[in-house]
Amino acid sequence: MAYHARAMTLETFIERWSKSGAAERANKDQFLAELCDAIKVKRPDPTTGDPARDLYVFERDAVQVAEGQKQSIGKIDLYKDGCFLLEAKQGSEAGSPKLGTAKRGTAAWNVAMRDAFGQALGYARTIERRPPFLLTCDIGYCFDLYATFDGSWDYRAFPNAQTNRFFLRDLPAQRDTLRAIFLEPHALDPARRAAKVTCEVAGHIAELARELEEAGNGSETVAAFLMRCLFTMFAEDVGLLPERTFVKLLEDECIPNPAKFPVQVMNLWAAMNEGGFWPTGKLLRFNGGLFA
Repeated sequence: MAYHARAMTLETFIERWSKSGAAERANKDQFLAELCDAIKVKRPDPTTGDPARDLYVFERDAVQVAEGQKQSIGKIDLYKDGCFLLEAKQGSEAGSPKLGTAKRGTAAWNVAMRDAFGQALGYARTIERRPPFLLTCDIGYCFDLYATFDGSWDYRAFPNAQTNRFFLRDLPAQRDTLRAIFLEPHALDPARRAAKVTCEVAGHIAELARELEEAGNGSETVAAFLMRCLFTMFAEDVGLLPERTFVKLLEDECIPNPAKFPVQVMNLWAAMNEGGFWPTGKLLRFNGGLFA
């Protein structure tokens, strides 16, 4: 397939690089430059060798001094000031004649990817303005994401330990996340997003409370009703209720026929007050008087 610089689509990028392997040094910079094209962000600037000027470059110097040893200079594969630091490796598939970093999916490969994170963390410690994201990648195969948003060195798997690795084939679904890491990484801070969502939800609840009161319901009645709704959703989210108990009730019964809502929700809350059985499973008893 013919390739034209800067005209890279996600599909072309995935097809082109999924065939590569076991050649980290030869492939690293071109892979990352074309990744920038594919997700529509600016390519890195030329490296000058001056850390004060090398704010978005390949091969930025990382000056390291181990206790009792001489100064050594490492090379950061890709660095963007205030955004991220990336360390690249490249493994190989089981049938490849070359090894590269390690055979993908093996214990040695998993160790190598963990070591890449350790290497990235070591490089990050040489930078005064620590980046919110550390990325490691196996060129043409996968990306691992780690983040810290509080200024500490406590980099953790992002968004969590189960989903911080995504594969090249998943790039279309992860494009917006990668773009944010390149352009506005703090927009991905869960605390900021949670605060924004909380404000939006609070606004909706306040509007709903006003409408219910204007419909002739007393303020105490409205407050108790909304509190029960919120607690029921919380209980479902944290697993105190069987999965989708409240959501299923709303989607299957009440939204298609709103007239059913008062009786259906009263039955659910009575069952939660006493404990017992429900179509989605056994219900715990929620004491304390909220559902009495």
